[in-house]
Amino acid sequence: MFPSRRLAYALLASGVMAAPLPAFAGGFYLQEQSPIEIGRALSGGAAAGDDPSTIYFNPAAMTQLHGVQISAGASALMASAQQSNRGTYRSVPGTSLHVPVSGNDGGNPFDSVIPIPSFYASAQVTDRLWVGLGVNAPFGLKLDYDDGFFGRYDSLYTDLKTYNIQPSAAYKLTDRLSIGGGVDVQYVKVTLTNALPQLSPLATTDGFASVKGDDWSVGWNAGLFYTTGDTNFGVHYRSGVSHKLAGTQSISGLTGLLAGANGDLAATAPLNLPDIATVSMMHKLTPALRAMITGKWYNWSRFKSIAVTSATGTSTKELDYRDSYSVSVGGEYDVSPALTLRAGTMFDRSPTNPQHLTTRVPDGDRVWLTGGATFNISPSAALNLSYAHTFVEKANIIRPDSYYPSPATVTATTLAQTSGNADQVAASMTLRF
Repeated sequence: MFPSRRLAYALLASGVMAAPLPAFAGGFYLQEQSPIEIGRALSGGAAAGDDPSTIYFNPAAMTQLHGVQISAGASALMASAQQSNRGTYRSVPGTSLHVPVSGNDGGNPFDSVIPIPSFYASAQVTDRLWVGLGVNAPFGLKLDYDDGFFGRYDSLYTDLKTYNIQPSAAYKLTDRLSIGGGVDVQYVKVTLTNALPQLSPLATTDGFASVKGDDWSVGWNAGLFYTTGDTNFGVHYRSGVSHKLAGTQSISGLTGLLAGANGDLAATAPLNLPDIATVSMMHKLTPALRAMITGKWYNWSRFKSIAVTSATGTSTKELDYRDSYSVSVGGEYDVSPALTLRAGTMFDRSPTNPQHLTTRVPDGDRVWLTGGATFNISPSAALNLSYAHTFVEKANIIRPDSYYPSPATVTATTLAQTSGNADQVAASMTLRF
């Protein structure tokens, strides 16, 4: 019989390392930080400077906001994903046999509605100085596959939440040029689960592994804003945030020689979130018509692996995320002083490595089509409404994951095709004082 601590360590490595953190848009980065920006496919980015949500995209553009302004809103994300079994199988210890893994398709793992809230407030202190505060959820996802899912050894349940608090300031150096920056105080909480194969493929029940952890950490961001009057330019950089998750790995339901691994272990794991660089331009084609373009670069290559450390040592699972980018274009038209219409499109490249795709990351390159409107209810209040549809490219999953030390090693190979899409409706109210 294998020593239980050694086996528990192997299970920790396989149960967590076989399952990268979740993704929905551009890795597990959530683009939905501003209802007004969703309507123009994030093309306003660092240059628009027409709503307090600029605190997140480029705090330097706060210098375009007069007095005190507050914007509070949320996006309702309605996503779907489908997993098709392409011959998932497992090995049998001590033999060369490959046994099919049966099960259902897991259903749609997303909640019917996923809320993503945001809040921003800016205040003009002097004719040169502005301060602001942003609160949002920049990373995260929740997936929950049905019991009996054919990809259950890869993943069952995923819940990643982040909350970002960003105090910021901006200073107008000249009438045309402003600088700004902020501090990102960020909390992250993660729960991951998956099934564990028994040694015998004839077993009627699986084992179960879960890991939970959380952490607080701090990052920063800074930007420049320049305007000629008819054309705005913005550049913004957001630092990566390095977390060290601390929590518990739990294993249950294993039988026979594996039963000694059932129990809990304290564990830690680093989570390195990417740097993000943004370049934007907005140009007034006429007094009522504006065109916008934004490009973003994401330093996802710093997310190379998940390294889990417990009392028994450290184990690493390579993920090799790739640097990625997004490009968006959009436009706005002032129909009247009371109504502005907008639309846009964005291409968002997935950072996931095709060699490491998993059912926990039903991810592919994405194309957004969006539209929206602002209703100026009064000089001091505006209602922003937006809609977006996201087309997600299909992807093939070929993922072998090994469990338990030799000679009890079981390798489960998930073979699947993943597809999906998403709709979202967003709304915010902007108040000006």
